[in-house]
Amino acid sequence: MKLFGELDQLSGNQLKIKLHDDAPIYRMSKLANGRKPAIQLDIEDGRTISPDQRKKIWALIRDISEWNGDVPQYIEDLMKSYTREIFNLEPYSLSNCSVTIASYTIETILEFCFRNDVPFSTRTWDMLPNDYTAEWFCLRFRKCIICGKHADIAHYEAVGMGNNRRKISHAKFHFMALCRIHHTEQHTIGVDKFLQKYHIKPIKLNYEERKKLRIGGKGDGES
Repeated sequence: MKLFGELDQLSGNQLKIKLHDDAPIYRMSKLANGRKPAIQLDIEDGRTISPDQRKKIWALIRDISEWNGDVPQYIEDLMKSYTREIFNLEPYSLSNCSVTIASYTIETILEFCFRNDVPFSTRTWDMLPNDYTAEWFCLRFRKCIICGKHADIAHYEAVGMGNNRRKISHAKFHFMALCRIHHTEQHTIGVDKFLQKYHIKPIKLNYEERKKLRIGGKGDGES
């Protein structure tokens, strides 16, 4: 569920947000299943789409075009339509949209590619390893962040010998998706050298993300 509004007051770590519409309290409570709902806040800061974002978007659009045979202009219009529907946006242009809307567009296109197993060109794939959204989808769809082959979920921090992974909290850990070959290389050369070699930034996952990926167990907290 996505809600939209403006920041009304800010004091320390307390925010007051004025929503554009009344909050659907009953639906929020139902979706949260009795827990306090987790919130993700994206701030529009007036910046326009960056050259790096535009480059990634067009690389992804070209890959989809080569995969299904449709012209890039049609793919662009289709992906923008999906993005508008998912994020409840007004019509926008990739020439001057905000950084946030550009991020939404990348997220939408990446999910489309992963869901439909669109093959990434080497040039496109090389742009993605340090992109949080790409790393999340690699974890979610079990694709190696380096080569795109089938992957397992790897920890950056050592879990520790003798620890039961179902009984410890995974809130403090960082994760990445690696195939067997690259996972073995990580252990062979050491994790820090491995991350420097491939320019990877393992990511932390919140409780809902870990739950979706089935990481953790009874000992896993909601942080």
